[in-house]
Amino acid sequence: MPAGASAPGPPPEPPPAAGTGDRPRPLFPRPRAGAPSSPPAAARRTGSTLATAFDPRSNSLDVLRLVLAATVAVVHTTLLGFGHQPRTGSTDLGSLAVDGFFVLSGFLVASSYLRLNSLRRYLWHRALRILPGFWLSLLLTAAVIAPLLAVLTGRSATSVLTGPDSALSYLSANAALLVRQFGIAGLPGLGGAPDVLNGALWTLFFEAACYGIVAVLGVLGVLRRRRWVVLALLGGLWVLTIAATAGFNPLGSELMLRFAFVFLLGAAAHLFADRVPVRGSLALVSVVLVVAGLYLLPDHRALAGPAFAYVVLYAVVRSPLRWNLRWDLSYGVYVWHWPIAQVLVAAGVTAVTTVPFVLLSLTVTAVVAALSWNLVEHPVLGWKDAAWVTRASSPGERR
Repeated sequence: MPAGASAPGPPPEPPPAAGTGDRPRPLFPRPRAGAPSSPPAAARRTGSTLATAFDPRSNSLDVLRLVLAATVAVVHTTLLGFGHQPRTGSTDLGSLAVDGFFVLSGFLVASSYLRLNSLRRYLWHRALRILPGFWLSLLLTAAVIAPLLAVLTGRSATSVLTGPDSALSYLSANAALLVRQFGIAGLPGLGGAPDVLNGALWTLFFEAACYGIVAVLGVLGVLRRRRWVVLALLGGLWVLTIAATAGFNPLGSELMLRFAFVFLLGAAAHLFADRVPVRGSLALVSVVLVVAGLYLLPDHRALAGPAFAYVVLYAVVRSPLRWNLRWDLSYGVYVWHWPIAQVLVAAGVTAVTTVPFVLLSLTVTAVVAALSWNLVEHPVLGWKDAAWVTRASSPGERR
């Protein structure tokens, strides 16, 4: 179910950054021969553009992605345990955090395609980053979470294996990222979303769709030679967003429009990083626009989509929280917080009141995310440079 939906059940259409982009190595194209490999430290501190301000060895990407994932977790945990969620104007905080994920993902994934210079390697890297953690979540939800919830709600653990919407059909229906079955055998039956076992996973379909957009643009040569096409696409998406806010959406899919818009804003920021100014005054104006959009319009992106992306990327290069985290827990936190909160709700932990419940849920989620990273996600990323995928199929592909 979409982040921020107040009613249980599937989203209008079936789906983090979220949070699944590569870390840049390097982020921007290599300099010409004889030029320094990266801007001097002083230039980065006073750099007037995103390209000069971004230091691939010292930035806030890791921390920001984890903060965004934790924000989504807090919003959803509050919804599941107590039936409400924090909002800012017309939008809940979880939706803002997911949009931030997509901005960062577009920024990093565009870099990934250009760095790899190979469609095969790009698709392989994206699959390794998003699918193993997703499949692990599906499997353990069906094999562990659902039977446990059944027992906690007074049913037999094996009752989830048969009948409509069984644990097995949950696996088969959702394995291709498009979440079509949100619950298992009527579980969990409690909380703010009683028929949704994991309402965070639906966004991953749209993340993968945006990866496909970058792949198409890359194959067509747009990312390297026709960057203006990306700006034209963004202009069209912004017009459609304004039209959708006014009640007319010829694209049909509001969710695809939303995510493609913010994702391509991030991708365009990478492509035009040498022309994007990094200034505190612009960040302040952008914050004002975002706040105005949140309180004046049903969709703040109609007024402040680019401003929102600017604030997110400004935080990447100007936030003092420049920690390079050894463990990337953002994805695990994102995919695991919902079913963990459902188990705690079924166990009656909400009796401890909101803040202790949220803190306990986040703690358990962090432990599971750490296990997911160390046992599945990180080991699988070691296959990124497998011989079959690094073998060049054309002279232009990098080994």
